[in-house]
Amino acid sequence: MKAFVAGATGETGRRIVQELVARNIPVRALVRDIEAARTILPPDAELVVGDVLNPQSLTTALGDSTVVLCATGAKPSLDPTGPYKVDFEGTKNLVDVAKAKGIEHFVLVTSLCVSQFFHPLNLFWLILVWKKQAEEYLQKSGLNYTIVRPGGLKNEDNADAIVMQGADTLFEGSIPRQKVAQVCVEALFKLVAHHKIVEIVAKPEASPKSFEELFQQC
Repeated sequence: MKAFVAGATGETGRRIVQELVARNIPVRALVRDIEAARTILPPDAELVVGDVLNPQSLTTALGDSTVVLCATGAKPSLDPTGPYKVDFEGTKNLVDVAKAKGIEHFVLVTSLCVSQFFHPLNLFWLILVWKKQAEEYLQKSGLNYTIVRPGGLKNEDNADAIVMQGADTLFEGSIPRQKVAQVCVEALFKLVAHHKIVEIVAKPEASPKSFEELFQQC
């Protein structure tokens, strides 16, 4: 297995890279600025320059990767096209290149509540709408996929147990980014995670379960 991570220097993406490196899985991390990325990512990660909005750069950047993990996301800005470009067009480009290269598994991180049009997050240039469009494009691609929809993201890890449910069943809650990274990497190893949308939060009162059990129940 060789993993390609898009959004590698973002808060969630960098934790996915760290998790992969900790498991001795070779990583190609997609970055736009190698020097800046070196200060963020583990030295064992192979840094490749490219941009999800430039499909040609993705073909080269993917190289000999066998799985893809996508944790890109538009940053809040005054550009009304940001979520469309990053969350939909960029993911679409990555799915197309992954399909052309015969990628074995595509893990996409989106968000809780993507199916709720009247959610406050959609005030940010319809970001949930475009994430949902990206999900549907991946689902129709024919690729083996796992779509991970986390609740509100926390930078600090905690001891809370992961709660995982199927699509459109969790509507509130938060989760540390470290746990999101663990779920994404575990999905690569679990047959029961194939062709699934999983929604995840973390709760102190929840009973801890194995990842096999968590994915099985979705």
